[in-house]
Amino acid sequence: MAKRPKGRFVDGVVLLDKPTGMSSNHALQKVKRIYNAVKAGHTGALDPLATGMLPICLGEATKFSQHLLDADKRYLVTAKLGVRTDTSDADGEVVSTRPLTFSSAQLETALAHFRGDTLQVPSMFSALKYQGQPLYKYAREGKEVPREARPITVYELKFIALTDDELTLEIHCSKGTYIRTIVDDLGELLGCGAHVIMLRRLQVGHYPYERMVTLEQLQQLFDEAIAQEIAPSQLLDPLLLPADAAVADLDECNVPEALGTYLLHGNPVRVNGLKPAALVRITLGEARRFIGVGTMNDDGLLAPKRLIVMHETTVD
Repeated sequence: MAKRPKGRFVDGVVLLDKPTGMSSNHALQKVKRIYNAVKAGHTGALDPLATGMLPICLGEATKFSQHLLDADKRYLVTAKLGVRTDTSDADGEVVSTRPLTFSSAQLETALAHFRGDTLQVPSMFSALKYQGQPLYKYAREGKEVPREARPITVYELKFIALTDDELTLEIHCSKGTYIRTIVDDLGELLGCGAHVIMLRRLQVGHYPYERMVTLEQLQQLFDEAIAQEIAPSQLLDPLLLPADAAVADLDECNVPEALGTYLLHGNPVRVNGLKPAALVRITLGEARRFIGVGTMNDDGLLAPKRLIVMHETTVD
């Protein structure tokens, strides 16, 4: 007999406002414990220094977290000019200090350099892997390994403020963009060096900023539920975005309930009136119940690719 997993089956996405000084994995484990969830995963780690939006997928929502990794992001960043560190942020060791000698016009020219489509060489202090090991492990051993420049897009780079030696920017960028690297490269272009002292992720994809919650808020709701002698899920679950939130931007393919059985068993079905698509969001019947994602071919066949599993309700 299969061992029953610990926790409860709960599906959805928590938009956590991650605090500074905490790793993304530590934050994930705290949310998972508060929700008593069987399964959880985060999408797109934030450095311990950083704060802001960290989408945490619970249950079946974890199957679609890759779509969040691929989403564009928006950040607010403050850089300290005149000081360069080995990690490009305030957690690193100072490697050089130089005076600020640039003009306002030179700053604007330097900022313009990063807008649009560019190539970026990832920092040695990133989680990208080389021969199976994260780059930061090599960096901590004092080793430098080859890194390929990767294409990125900075959709918007807004100057917010320059106060003494602190420069604040707002950056809207594509997946895989390292803000620390932009700041470090900017410092070198300006001839003074720079590193990140504050980084806040404002948005991931289409997720709304106002739906973020803190660990303190989640814990408070949990404690309130215990004090009221009700299931914590009654207060916590209304904060969840639906399991299909990560794929909400995909075209919907709504199929009759009668075809649901075929799809849920992995069989393709014919659907009329939809154009071919690499990926669509599949819903069933008039209730438009989300069951997963699939592909549409030229012949009108809808083939399931990743489906959710319906679980019996479990208690907290």
